[in-house]
Amino acid sequence: MFTKISRNIDWFITKQGDVTSMLIIPLLCVVLYEVVMRYGFNAPTTWGFEMTTFLYGMHYMFGYSYTDVKNGHVRVDIFTSLTSKKTQAIISAFTTAIFFMPVMICMTIWTSKFAWYSVETLERNSTSWAPPIYPYKIVMAVCFLFLLVQGISNLIKDLQIVFNNEEEKA
Repeated sequence: MFTKISRNIDWFITKQGDVTSMLIIPLLCVVLYEVVMRYGFNAPTTWGFEMTTFLYGMHYMFGYSYTDVKNGHVRVDIFTSLTSKKTQAIISAFTTAIFFMPVMICMTIWTSKFAWYSVETLERNSTSWAPPIYPYKIVMAVCFLFLLVQGISNLIKDLQIVFNNEEEKA
């Protein structure tokens, strides 16, 4: 049962990463438009730089959980690489449960509170363009939730290795 839950989480996070990686296309379009307007027509936009920041920020945030499902985050495994898969899984489960989960739970709760307040007040950025920023704060909360859920999947896989004597993660 837990294997199925973990696989479904991994599938969902992989799909959302595949889809949201396409945010690079509107980012590219905005950058190209801004470059043409600035250097071709000497008429820079008031919104171009800020929009690229928002798009890149969303692209980056959605990439957290996707990178985690693909085992792409930087790790310092000088000592753990010399141990068995079971010992690695024990260390990983311990650090996930003690460090990762509490931090991600707090980050998910806090960003959700910030997003809720931002939606309630219809928060806008304090620039001349003044775009609404509550959608970006919602994305931030959702992305921390995705990372938390992916951490649960990783913990399930580690515990399966520990208790089932499996030799590698699925």
